[in-house]
Amino acid sequence: MTRIYVFSILLCFSLACSAQQEIYLYPGKIPGSIATPDEEEKKSDSDGGNLLFKVSRPTLTVYLPSKDKATGAAVIICPGGGYHVLVSTREGSRVARAFNEQGVAAFVLKYRLPDDKIMTDKSIGPLQDAQQAIKTVRERSGEWKIDPEKIGIMGFSAGGHLAATAGTHFRSPTIDNENGTSLRPDFMILVYPVISFMDGIGHVGSREFLLGKTPTDEKIKFFSNEYQVCKETPPAFITLAGDDTVVPITNSFIFYDTLKKNSVPAEMHVYSSGEHGFLKKPSFEEWFGRCCYWMKSNGWMK
Repeated sequence: MTRIYVFSILLCFSLACSAQQEIYLYPGKIPGSIATPDEEEKKSDSDGGNLLFKVSRPTLTVYLPSKDKATGAAVIICPGGGYHVLVSTREGSRVARAFNEQGVAAFVLKYRLPDDKIMTDKSIGPLQDAQQAIKTVRERSGEWKIDPEKIGIMGFSAGGHLAATAGTHFRSPTIDNENGTSLRPDFMILVYPVISFMDGIGHVGSREFLLGKTPTDEKIKFFSNEYQVCKETPPAFITLAGDDTVVPITNSFIFYDTLKKNSVPAEMHVYSSGEHGFLKKPSFEEWFGRCCYWMKSNGWMK
């Protein structure tokens, strides 16, 4: 039996042991949806992972750590992709499994991608899904052995915009919430995030996919999260590369500055190189290790 064969068996066993379940995000009708055929597409990326297009049926994939490692903390993960695709493996399932190794429950959110064909108001569709995810995890925290006060949200790129939107718009519910469940995440983890849609700062592609080509100034400002920070905004961990040419680094800087002005605890790590996506550097172990250290320092992890 070769070493490669043995390693493959151990890897498969490890993945199989990771508690994993995909559930529909909404128990009934999807809010604001237009009845259309499911045209979701899956393609492979250059990294051997999956890319999802035309997502209209939102789900939450549950990854639970082993009982001997569980810390009670949970993170909802929003993959990036400019609001027109979801990088579901590299910015989703792989990160979820890494959290499980640290004793953190992880939930990968497959949120709807904005499209006038499937939504009555595409600008709030992803936010509805993010708020529903927070509501679901908090309401089922007992079932999943999670501390309801240690539920964070994480996002990459445009997924970072969605995570930051959830963290700054929790007082503006977009879903039914009969039980009055808190929609506020306890912390935010933002990786090379889009934050703003303002001219000269924001990411034009994400803005057009979410708001359309001619959004009003009011809507642009509403979804520019640096304007929505308040003293109740949850603490944030932000990381990015200084040579990012896709999303202007001002997005992270201005958000960090606004958080500090509102006395919201925040930590930011800027790597001199790494571009957008951290495809070559920094290593996953490097930036993810700093993220875990921040969580431990704030009491969300042991």
